[in-house]
Amino acid sequence: MFRQSKSVLKKLQYLNFLVHPSWRFRSTSATERALQYQPGQKIHGFTVKEVVAVPDLFLTAVKLTHDNTGAQYLHAARDDKNNLFSVQFRTTPMDNTGVPHILEHTVLCGSQKYPCRDPFFKMLNRSLSTFMNAFTASDYTMYPFSTQNRKDFQNLLSVYLDAVFFPCLRELDFWQEGWRLENENPTDPTSPLAFKGVVFNEMKGAFSDNERVYAQHLQNKLYPDHTYGVVSGGEPLAIPDLTWEQLKHFHATHYHPSNARFFTYGDLPLEQHLNQIQEEALSRFERTEPDTAVPSQPLWDSPRMDHVTCSPDAMSPDPAKQNTLCMSFLLADITDTFEGFTLSLLSSLMISGPNSPFYKALIEPKIGSDFSSVVGYDGSTKEASFSIGLQGMAEEDMAKVKDIIARTIDEIIANGFEEERIEAQLHKIEIQMKHQSTSFGLSLASYIASCWNHDGDPVQLLKISESVTQFRQALRDNPHFLQEKVQCYFKNNPHRLTLSMSPDEAYLEKQSNAEGEKLQKKIKALSESNKKEIYEKGLELLSVQSQAQDASCLPALKVSDIEPTISLTPVVLDTAGGVPVQYCEQPTNGMVYFRAMCSLNTLPEDLKPYVPLFCSVITRMGCGELDYRQQAQQMELKTGGMSISTSVHPDHSNMDMYEQGVLLSSSCLERNLPDMFHLWSEIFNSPHFDDEERLRVLVMMSAQELANGISYSGHMYAMTRAARSLTPTGELNETFGGMEQVKFMKRIAEMPDLNKVLRTLPRIKRHILNPLNMRCAVNATPQKVSDAAGMLDHFMSGVASNKKDRRPVRPDISERPLDPLAAPGSGPSRKLINELNFKPCQMKTFFPMPFPINFVSQCIRTVPFTHEDFASLNILARMMTAKYLHGEIREKGGAYGGGARMGGGLFTFYSYRDPNSVQTLSAFRMGVDWARSGQFTQQDIDEAKLSVFSAVDSPVAPSDKGMGRFLSGITDELKQAHREKLFAVTKKSIVDVAGRYLGIGQRTCGVAILGPDNDTIKKDPSWVVK
Repeated sequence: MFRQSKSVLKKLQYLNFLVHPSWRFRSTSATERALQYQPGQKIHGFTVKEVVAVPDLFLTAVKLTHDNTGAQYLHAARDDKNNLFSVQFRTTPMDNTGVPHILEHTVLCGSQKYPCRDPFFKMLNRSLSTFMNAFTASDYTMYPFSTQNRKDFQNLLSVYLDAVFFPCLRELDFWQEGWRLENENPTDPTSPLAFKGVVFNEMKGAFSDNERVYAQHLQNKLYPDHTYGVVSGGEPLAIPDLTWEQLKHFHATHYHPSNARFFTYGDLPLEQHLNQIQEEALSRFERTEPDTAVPSQPLWDSPRMDHVTCSPDAMSPDPAKQNTLCMSFLLADITDTFEGFTLSLLSSLMISGPNSPFYKALIEPKIGSDFSSVVGYDGSTKEASFSIGLQGMAEEDMAKVKDIIARTIDEIIANGFEEERIEAQLHKIEIQMKHQSTSFGLSLASYIASCWNHDGDPVQLLKISESVTQFRQALRDNPHFLQEKVQCYFKNNPHRLTLSMSPDEAYLEKQSNAEGEKLQKKIKALSESNKKEIYEKGLELLSVQSQAQDASCLPALKVSDIEPTISLTPVVLDTAGGVPVQYCEQPTNGMVYFRAMCSLNTLPEDLKPYVPLFCSVITRMGCGELDYRQQAQQMELKTGGMSISTSVHPDHSNMDMYEQGVLLSSSCLERNLPDMFHLWSEIFNSPHFDDEERLRVLVMMSAQELANGISYSGHMYAMTRAARSLTPTGELNETFGGMEQVKFMKRIAEMPDLNKVLRTLPRIKRHILNPLNMRCAVNATPQKVSDAAGMLDHFMSGVASNKKDRRPVRPDISERPLDPLAAPGSGPSRKLINELNFKPCQMKTFFPMPFPINFVSQCIRTVPFTHEDFASLNILARMMTAKYLHGEIREKGGAYGGGARMGGGLFTFYSYRDPNSVQTLSAFRMGVDWARSGQFTQQDIDEAKLSVFSAVDSPVAPSDKGMGRFLSGITDELKQAHREKLFAVTKKSIVDVAGRYLGIGQRTCGVAILGPDNDTIKKDPSWVVK
């Protein structure tokens, strides 16, 4: 997987590392055990260098070095049973062939100890891992996994160590994963030759995303003199220049312990990890001096300008406004921890939220639709950068934007920042340290990766409170501390790049022609015997891909290793002001989490398409005495965020019944509970719907964000569309979150006058923010639940004036008691729409898109969650993905991904960044034939069960406990019953459900494809072409 720079991936998420601290916060065994290590102590070939308690994050950090090779090691001991391992290598390519990315794929295709093909994908089904992946960044490659099972940890560690240090790197695997010349039909030597390969297609897909193209150019041009001047993931037309020999050489020079950094996290004993790593890998190496260090980028004497082109965006709100302009500044070395902390915080003050100077100067005048795709502080390169600019703007506004940026920098130097805004940013850090998630180990690994990669101190990076204290002191000592940083890094910094990007109608055609020329050049150089050899190699690869795989060399857990029962989550059901409330006592570390579900049952149908827009603007338009800027400030100062989103849940036992609503979500520190509820009261009682200018800003940003997301999440849009005509929730999901919503927001953004929309919002508000149609949930520590209950009571009495008894739009309402043990009608209930006359229908939809690759999906209507066949279909989806579809769609077809999943009453097939379209639909059909013919073993079924249970048993954060019950009515008892059905799935039941639900004639299915123009589809009258 190719990883973009963090500023693009996690736009505007300040200090994104800490979104995820996890679990228990009392000092217990794992952290205490680790404190007993002493600097200088020798353990299994390693020497302890440093032992540091990090109370902020409830962990003990132990830093070690491997005596023989110099490999660096960091262990974060923490009372979290979701243990993580990661090894990263500094990988510094000097060309665009994508060698580190193709190597990342190829090392996972078999190793000395595990020579079977594709052990990585096979282990996904032989383990209970909570995470398994690999990432290629600009200057490192990382291999992380996490699991809650000790035996599983040792199994995965063994496979990962052998993969990275002793891979087979077979030529056939290089062809499959990297690139190859092959006949379009490998069995027909007369069919034309074409470029194929998983990474080749992945990067063609990545470069069809304009945001991705821009981010890549910006980095290459800001740091032109070394490894950041090339595309580490691979530039599609340069990938075919890479040879197998070069790949093996890159592995030999970069994948060595002397160039490695190991990280482990969790409550498993460090000694076991060190012993296994020493025995299975490091003992076989001697120290080398890797030549992988990244030199500092030579500084420029004067600023530079450049221009690039991209493909036009059919979904853009305004076709005449598709230009991007951004200024990027080179900052300090990221190994200076405090400087990095300061610049990251400074970046947030400059761009984050409607109170920031750049938001006021660039977004509010509506010159563009949103900030440029790369914005803010990016610490993923050796020297950090800061970028600021606009997308969705007219070409004639370019000069104006440059002037505004320069003027805003001057204003910041002159005026500084209000103290309250600085406090709001520091409050955000406090919340992020307290909030607990299930993937803290992975967040930590990602957070320290870049700094450690350049020999910075990862332990110093973890001492966040120290940085906060030092920052406060710096401000006290010098009130102009931040303004001087702006003067130094932005005003007086000649290393500044201004990069513009504009659409070119012929962009895709030029790309396609360039690929064609490259292909012809390769073909011209071939003799007849070369062509014959290519044909024979193609047949050899196809034969290897088609052979039954013997994975017996790989370690595996057994079904008997899975816990037979779930651990229960007790909840208390009560009321506040007549509104049902679910309380869940959890170790939330001083945080309170509040949710409220508000029904849409009384909302007129013509208002439905506006609901997502209502959700995105209602907390951002101002309320009560606060204008939208003051509201944003109070939310930052007093909460961990307040949001509203659409929420559609099919009934667990009837596919034509569903609950429709919006979900209010917020969190806060315990001390700020009254303030959080006061802000919600103001939103209920007096939201502002009178500022058309503010609404237009929010509409433009929303429309731009939706348009940008299609090339990245095309498979999700295809799946949503394919499901549209099969269930009542399918239609609603398409309206709220599918291509329909993208097009609807495009139409809204194009309106010259938004007053009609402004008048619509209060109508929606009257139906949704109505306490009679509402139920709440609170997760907090046992000591705080009664306080929260009192505050909730007060909140409910304060918003009682919004109560209005309205009739549901649809007459057929079914009630599900919130307490499943209560007699029907005796207590509060969830009110579900029951569409008694719903008739599913077949539908095939094609969306022509400016991408060179396809996103394909087919959905089949099957059964709901509690049905006796649901478990067999669930196991079948996992097994078909691993044992059939992966081989057909990825290995043979060259797509980046594909598979099947079961949920929401639908059996869904999908592919991602796929060079094929209609051929993939036939692979889906052949998958069904494969399942019906029973061409699988008991071992295949057991592996699918492990894979399903790893998802079923994935850890749940304290903030989210009880949410499945609250939102969907799925109680612990229903979960346990489902678990027992999963254990009971047999070969007979799988073959049976494949025939009964998925066979031709049995099924009602929907199909959707997003992709380039397709003549086959256009000539076929059964397709609807959008």
